[in-house]
Amino acid sequence: MASTSMSSHGSGSWTAKQNKDFERALSVYDKDTSDRWYNVAKAVGGKTADEVKRHYELLMADVEYIESGQVPFPYRASAN
Repeated sequence: MASTSMSSHGSGSWTAKQNKDFERALSVYDKDTSDRWYNVAKAVGGKTADEVKRHYELLMADVEYIESGQVPFPYRASAN
């Protein structure tokens, strides 16, 4: 399956507004929603269904990594 360059659709960079719209759309279009990624992409604007699905997959990988305890808390108090 051939695909176009990610940068041609701007998937490499997401604006703060697109990320906020993405978060909102995920709360509206859950895993049981028909055409979920199409609807999320439409809500975000400027992204394809494949791009928002990939963004979600990366987000879930980050969450899993954090929850596994592999990321130290940056605000952990140091001993004084």
